[in-house]
Amino acid sequence: MSTDPIWENSHTEPDVPLAEDIAPGTANDPVAGASEAATLTVDGQQVATQAGATLLDACEAVSTDGEVLALCSYDDEELIGPRSECRTCMVETEEHGVVPSCSFPAEDGMSVSTDAAAASEARDVNLDLLLSDHNLLCTTCGANGRCDLQDVSIQNEVVEPRYGVMHDRSELEPLDDSSPFIQIDRNKCILCNRCVEACNDVQVEGVLRMEGSGEDTRIGFQSGAETMMDSTCVSCGHCATVCPTGALVEQGLVDATTLPIPGFTHKNSAEGIVGEDYEHQPGQMTPMKRELDTQNEPRASASTVEGDATDGTATEGEDRP
Repeated sequence: MSTDPIWENSHTEPDVPLAEDIAPGTANDPVAGASEAATLTVDGQQVATQAGATLLDACEAVSTDGEVLALCSYDDEELIGPRSECRTCMVETEEHGVVPSCSFPAEDGMSVSTDAAAASEARDVNLDLLLSDHNLLCTTCGANGRCDLQDVSIQNEVVEPRYGVMHDRSELEPLDDSSPFIQIDRNKCILCNRCVEACNDVQVEGVLRMEGSGEDTRIGFQSGAETMMDSTCVSCGHCATVCPTGALVEQGLVDATTLPIPGFTHKNSAEGIVGEDYEHQPGQMTPMKRELDTQNEPRASASTVEGDATDGTATEGEDRP
């Protein structure tokens, strides 16, 4: 008799075979780059690009006249594709007008201007829109000094966002402090979707999603959980690594850049905290993830554990003949 383990949840082969040629990080991304190599002009400079290149690639290959911010772009090993969420990378082309450079293919003969009035105004407006929906209490933020949004705001000499700031007009969301590894501050989120793609397409854990619509859009969990500790998170930390702001920060860095004044912390600046009733644990998996993994672990059959008399396998404590 076979002693192979019996799996609790057996699965038959799917009727439709999986598409094995889909690489992690690309399954949900549209093709944005050019189908072939091209030569184009960016601010009067000729640029040669390879197949798969976007206008942002061409802009980054030369010193441009205008600042192309591209806050939501993250092309590390091309595992997280272009999203065109923030629209801070707008450039003007003679052929197509103002377009988002991160997701527009580089075409042969195209002429691109980064400092055209319409493109510059579009980038400025979109940056101010992001700042208006972002908690700007930078001195209590764990990403202070290493924040992409902060960097581009300084580069663009933003003094006061034209559309105001979040904490002057609305109540802040409470911090999710339930996880011993990652803190979520949705008031810092710019909805760039980097964390969702890192979780789903790169780490393939399927924990995060964007939920809601309009002004209620926020980082959520695919399991429908309310907090990180209630989700299926494995605490790999990739979401925090790719976050361009302080929306997702490792717990050890939450107060790393806070001004050294007693009582002046990120938690004190929040209007509420959820998840403090959890007992922080050293294990990386949340209870839900651990339970799911336990349910799918192999269970040995009785014959495997105790031995099977029919095939001469001795049980524990017995002598073999």
